[in-house]
Amino acid sequence: MTSLWRASRRRPSEGQRDITTIDDYAAALQQSLGYSGWSPLGMTQTQPGQAAEKAPGDLPGYAMLFATNPVVWSCMVARQSVFSATRFQWQRINRGRPSEMFGTADLRLLEEPWVGGTTQDLLARLIQDADLAGNSYWTRVEGELVRLRPDWVQIVLERRMLRGGTLGWKKLGYLFQEPGQEPVPLLADEVAHFAPTPDPLATYRGMSWLTPVIRESSNDNLMSRHKKTFFENAATPNLVVSLSREVTPEAFAKFKAKMDASHRGVENAYKTLYLGGGADVTVVGKDFQQLDFSSVQGAGETRIAAAAGVPPIIVGLSEGLKAATYSNYGQARRRFADGTIHPLWQNAAGSFSRLVAPPGGGNGQVRLWYDARDVPFLREDRKDAAEIQGIQARTIRTLVDAGYLPDTVIAAVEAEDPTLLRHSGLFSVQLQEPGGNGPPAEPTPPEEGT
Repeated sequence: MTSLWRASRRRPSEGQRDITTIDDYAAALQQSLGYSGWSPLGMTQTQPGQAAEKAPGDLPGYAMLFATNPVVWSCMVARQSVFSATRFQWQRINRGRPSEMFGTADLRLLEEPWVGGTTQDLLARLIQDADLAGNSYWTRVEGELVRLRPDWVQIVLERRMLRGGTLGWKKLGYLFQEPGQEPVPLLADEVAHFAPTPDPLATYRGMSWLTPVIRESSNDNLMSRHKKTFFENAATPNLVVSLSREVTPEAFAKFKAKMDASHRGVENAYKTLYLGGGADVTVVGKDFQQLDFSSVQGAGETRIAAAAGVPPIIVGLSEGLKAATYSNYGQARRRFADGTIHPLWQNAAGSFSRLVAPPGGGNGQVRLWYDARDVPFLREDRKDAAEIQGIQARTIRTLVDAGYLPDTVIAAVEAEDPTLLRHSGLFSVQLQEPGGNGPPAEPTPPEEGT
């Protein structure tokens, strides 16, 4: 703790960066990631003397993107809705393989993480922090879980020395500091750090899935503004009105003001346009059909959904709905559950295992895990699991009837390894000679020359 406190004392002063637009945030993000040779701490991980890793970017900037972009919002809410539906349980490890799950009073911290809080509240906050900042930090204080705002947390590092040289960095702990307040040092074992997507430029911190689609989301916002402006201008392409050269500037200004008042805006749409002598109207620009607007916007939405690991059909995006059938939705649901949600659940269980001790010390035989059996989104998976268990039960029955030892049959079926089977030496009646009491005689090998 002394070394960690000294690290907090060495923390350099840091100015606040103003982020007002998506473009400002994108530029700041690229810098904070180290791609421009700059970081909020004045150093990057590859530079000598670094003592901390700070979560990249600015959380308010990400939150603004979440609040203003409907595609990002839909993807994050879809991830949150499914991710927060599970619960934590203990799971026994039997002969190196996962076995039964059970609950004890030791899980109360995760079932009621704070006064009035639930497991679903905890998981919703967990995935939201990870989506927006790439990291979620939690610590235990007076029997409650306390969220550490990700952009106020630094990961304190210590050089790992080996044979006279530096071999990477060792995590020393964490520093949490609210603006204008004293930093709070925390040991590594006192913090549950959830970082599902590792940052390639850091050792321990994670990165948000929003990072690679910042520009894409900015383009999506621009297209939404384009639609708004298009309809505000009577849902027609732009017009160029040219007048003869004899028209004075004063007359031109009056003509422009009158035309804007009579024909600009949705309320003036589809009015007949009357022009005086010498005026000529030319249509410029393209309408939505000429721009193939839906395809252009749909492609951008699909790229955002792909970065989130959410199939477009799950959130009702246009590209996904074009090929929407019930069977396609089932395949998309399984891909979303197996490829996105289950790995997140596994990571979350491993992260919180630092703050919740297993019953009896665990001794490597019990681990913190998640129980997804009651998640409505996975009900079809439960049906598939039941069918698989039925097939396995029939296989076990067949092998036991054939004379194999029941314990070895179960082990072989679970491991999918038939070499684990051991025979009892007893055979079914169908393999015995009529009237005989023992196993069938070994066949006599044919004589040579016959």
